[in-house]
Amino acid sequence: MPLNTQNVQLKISAGLPKQFPSEPIPQVAFSGRSNVGKSSLINALLNRKNLARVSSAPGKTITINFYDVDRKLYLVDLPGYGFAKRSPADKKKWSALTDGYFTQNKNIDRLSLVLQLVDSRIGPTADDEMMLDFLRASELPYAVVATKVDKLNATERKNNLAALRAHPLIADAPLIPFSALKGEGKEELWKTIFRYTEL
Repeated sequence: MPLNTQNVQLKISAGLPKQFPSEPIPQVAFSGRSNVGKSSLINALLNRKNLARVSSAPGKTITINFYDVDRKLYLVDLPGYGFAKRSPADKKKWSALTDGYFTQNKNIDRLSLVLQLVDSRIGPTADDEMMLDFLRASELPYAVVATKVDKLNATERKNNLAALRAHPLIADAPLIPFSALKGEGKEELWKTIFRYTEL
């Protein structure tokens, strides 16, 4: 592995676009609705338990968290979307922050890949489809991670993954089944990250 994943730190929790790091290293962003398992996925990738805080209250992450991996890669945890109990003002703030990542990021040319997380149990929500549509329209490279596959039985898994693969916004993208609990998909995720970042 070209990265020492033990050499990792939370570089910054950015609440404003001007706080985004300026180092010229590749970035891989993690996008998805609240409670889809972004923090669990990042912790599993880095063999940590609590680097990315897993919240029992979905939608708690209201900053963009930049994780510096071996000073060669940023894993970027975008705020979760689609959580109904947040106020309209909070939702607007988070939407503006996420939009700022794509439109006011000085290093947007360093964004090598967006990993769009979708709950394998329910498939893409309207918010997921809106994000996927944005990524496609912006011509940003993305892969889809089907989270929580350990919660499915064999028949559900087969049917749900087939439905994801057939979705018009997913059909042309890499699709990676993932379980933070069992570690399934972790190796494939790293291979995908390395392929897109050319590390």
